[in-house]
Amino acid sequence: MELNSINDIAAFVAAVKAGSYTRAAGNLGLTRSAIGKSIVRLEERLGVRLLNRTTRSLGLTDEGRVMYERCRQILEDLEEVDSTMAMRRHVPTGRLKLTASLSFGQRHILPLVGEYLKLWPELQADVSFSDRFVDIIEEGYDIAIRIGDGKEDSRLLSRTIGWQQAMTCASPDYLQRRGTPQHPRDLVDHDTLFLSGFLRRRDWKFKTSEGIYSFDCPGRLNIDSSEAMRASALAGFGIIHLPTYLLFDDLQSGRLVPLLETFNIEPEPIRLLYPSKRHLSPRIRGFIDLLVAQWQQGVPWEQTKE
Repeated sequence: MELNSINDIAAFVAAVKAGSYTRAAGNLGLTRSAIGKSIVRLEERLGVRLLNRTTRSLGLTDEGRVMYERCRQILEDLEEVDSTMAMRRHVPTGRLKLTASLSFGQRHILPLVGEYLKLWPELQADVSFSDRFVDIIEEGYDIAIRIGDGKEDSRLLSRTIGWQQAMTCASPDYLQRRGTPQHPRDLVDHDTLFLSGFLRRRDWKFKTSEGIYSFDCPGRLNIDSSEAMRASALAGFGIIHLPTYLLFDDLQSGRLVPLLETFNIEPEPIRLLYPSKRHLSPRIRGFIDLLVAQWQQGVPWEQTKE
């Protein structure tokens, strides 16, 4: 197959995945015009129309849908060939694509990415820290770090690398003014701060003698940033319920006081997810090995700082 054909296929697949020529061009480092010309060449070579174009969206024709699935497989096969050759060199190269939730990623994954890039100068990384749900396969990510059990996906391999606990807490100032709740039901009489945004608001869950108790009363303050929630709690605005990866230092120092600890539910797993492939490229395997080695003594926010 001619090189131009491969380039045209890559442009077509990128356009379908991105849903627009402009986003595809940004992802490939090309111009919008170059993407359009590649797809036109591909359609002329095949003698069929692949896309129905409107000013707002792209839609696959029946022929385009068949072509997309085959082309995506071609590109995945080529990537596997590249990975296999890279494995023979045993040197991480290429571009690592990684995703994690916003606050967790910024605090605990970004430092590892920086360390990894220092180890391997030929490596590049595309990192997405976002609280939206990311389809790892469809969006082409090599690795995702997620918290919670999640849904099983036969296309992905999963490895638990740690555990995190959700904690209810407030500042000493707030508790002095408003008192300390002794049971989850007491929270209705307090100012509570809830996380809102990309995800549906999650109820606060507690384990009681009567079963799981879900606290879902309206929050006095609703914020779309867990970091802003933490800052609000430190300022005495009210009670929060957040993961210990955000709060551990504040709890250790006494800036925040843990509440209702006897009602805590079980910790949630922190999992590595990556596509199930016969050959795992050095760039993926190397990062997994680095993360596991760094966390083998426990999650970093609970490790003793010298």
